[in-house]
Amino acid sequence: MSIKKTSVVLQKFIADSGYCSRRKAEELIREGIVKINSEVAVLGTRVDDGDEVVVNGRKIEKESKLLYIALNKPKGYLCTNKTKKGEKSVFSLVKRRERLFVVGRLDKDSRGLVILTNDGYFTYRLTHPSFSHEKEYLVEVSKNINEEVVEKMKKGVDIGEKTKAKAKEVERIGNKKYRVILGEGKKRQIRRMFEVFNCTVFDILRVRIDKYKLGNLKESEWRFIKK
Repeated sequence: MSIKKTSVVLQKFIADSGYCSRRKAEELIREGIVKINSEVAVLGTRVDDGDEVVVNGRKIEKESKLLYIALNKPKGYLCTNKTKKGEKSVFSLVKRRERLFVVGRLDKDSRGLVILTNDGYFTYRLTHPSFSHEKEYLVEVSKNINEEVVEKMKKGVDIGEKTKAKAKEVERIGNKKYRVILGEGKKRQIRRMFEVFNCTVFDILRVRIDKYKLGNLKESEWRFIKK
């Protein structure tokens, strides 16, 4: 009896290796810099056991151990491993030999929960807009807003993107303090939405990404989590 080979779609294989996210892998394949057994690959090609996959001259192998790390990001840190002189990266807080990337980036002035992993497919599932995973924030602003503004935020606000930015929930939890839940992730979305109504955001703390919560994790500290 012959043994059936296992196969996986190419972009998932690259993502599972920890090289990059699945979305980025698709871009690399389209650019023609991915090869299977020395042949230029096309999107949707499947990889079998024993196939050699090379991306931009580098041989790709499936990551043997997948890691999932929750980090409480402080202000002043960037969610990138490409920093300029004088800048600080979240990766300096989690010193691991594995190549990791960030799930759910925060801007430099925001703080709270980010997830670091070498699982590209997991990153794709949590960040791609089609899955609409919730992200929850505690926000401190320069002034209180009325219910009319809250409803406008939930219906959609023009912040200069192709589509309007929406909040799934905006709830006042104190004087000039709000709990905001997003189902999308446009760049600096919360700050830009409040600015439309002449309201400055002083502080953003993310406390949840989908089912993963910040909990009692202290600033700059991290812990392993289960997928």
